[in-house]
Amino acid sequence: MNILILGSGGREHALAWAVKQNPKCDRLIVAPGNAGIAQLAECAAINPENATEVIEFANENAIDFVIIGPEAPLALGVSDALRDAGFLVFGPSQAAAQLEASKSFTKEICDAAKAPTAAYAHFKNKDAALAYVHEQGAPIVIKADGLAAGKGVVVAMELKDATDAIEDMFGGAFGGAGAEVVIEEFMDGEEASYFVLCDGKNLLPVGTAQDHKRVGDGDTGPNTGGMGAYSPAPILTDDIAQKTLDEIVQPTIDEMARRGTPYQGVLYVGLMIKDGQPRLVEYNARFGDPETQVLMLRLGAQALDVLLATAEGRLDTAKVNWADDHAITVVMAAKGYPGSYAKGSVISKLETLNSDSFNMCFHAGTIEKDGHICANGGRVLNVTARGSSLAEARARAYAAINQIDWADGFYRTDIGWRAL
Repeated sequence: MNILILGSGGREHALAWAVKQNPKCDRLIVAPGNAGIAQLAECAAINPENATEVIEFANENAIDFVIIGPEAPLALGVSDALRDAGFLVFGPSQAAAQLEASKSFTKEICDAAKAPTAAYAHFKNKDAALAYVHEQGAPIVIKADGLAAGKGVVVAMELKDATDAIEDMFGGAFGGAGAEVVIEEFMDGEEASYFVLCDGKNLLPVGTAQDHKRVGDGDTGPNTGGMGAYSPAPILTDDIAQKTLDEIVQPTIDEMARRGTPYQGVLYVGLMIKDGQPRLVEYNARFGDPETQVLMLRLGAQALDVLLATAEGRLDTAKVNWADDHAITVVMAAKGYPGSYAKGSVISKLETLNSDSFNMCFHAGTIEKDGHICANGGRVLNVTARGSSLAEARARAYAAINQIDWADGFYRTDIGWRAL
């Protein structure tokens, strides 16, 4: 098969790495890709958010299967355009992707499906939102309604943080994403992510992970797109996973189908777990980043088989064979992230790292310049390792980081601390 993956981050590098191992994959192209992806697949300089450009490229290159990595093309309807043009696609429709693209839409679905989640209110007016938080008090959670690249959520422990967040969002800090806000009750407990494939009707769980959102050790500092992750997540026991499917995921999928917008793709189920009871924090309409990196290292070549089964509507016949193993990924970011940071610094000694089914350095924001790998984003590398225990995987990942020479990078030293 000729396979096209849309995207340029660590998630897409991990997907490409897993897909490439499957003998069904004859030719693999990633658009636009990055310097790390270019070492294992062809990269194409096309805009994944431009449906016309993507379709033209897919036709010219006899593409059989398109995997959409990031959320923006989904929200813009690229999956619909590709399907209309006759391509087999992994990724939900624009209508179904509203589960990520609109927080208020997700809350409506939860209400209809009776799925347990935080109490909330939805605002299109700043003054009304400010009055509401003054009435509710802190802690409280402020969310930009639209897509904000994982940064449009403020967990406000103090009232001032909440009012500042509302001022920022309505003031344009997140562009159109913050034109409306959803304000939620603060849920305490332990967060975990559950990844479930859906073909419109059938479900297939494909793993659990735990992410580290805060920039600093000990879960301190501002929220980021994720500074590391590990899989499996011990908090997501078999019992809690089954509750999540029965009380949250299946009712959501049933409600989407009832509305005439069946969900086909991966559903990222962000959970808050307390006293054995899961509640929904958020849905994402694509694989998480950096959780994909640990999932793909554990899944390997079978990832392509289950993605194809999802796209072809035959998940009822698919299964996942899990090894009894653990994986961890540590994000190396540019100094200053998630605030302002410089691009272009050179990263050395990447060629000294092991690259096999137990050790991978997935590139998230890199570019090749004059024969050097250079930083080209906020989150730049995902140093990922597998082991028979989480402690073994963690030791491997941090040993690899110690081999990398990048003065302008930083990372958290405590990824996996909750489980360990």
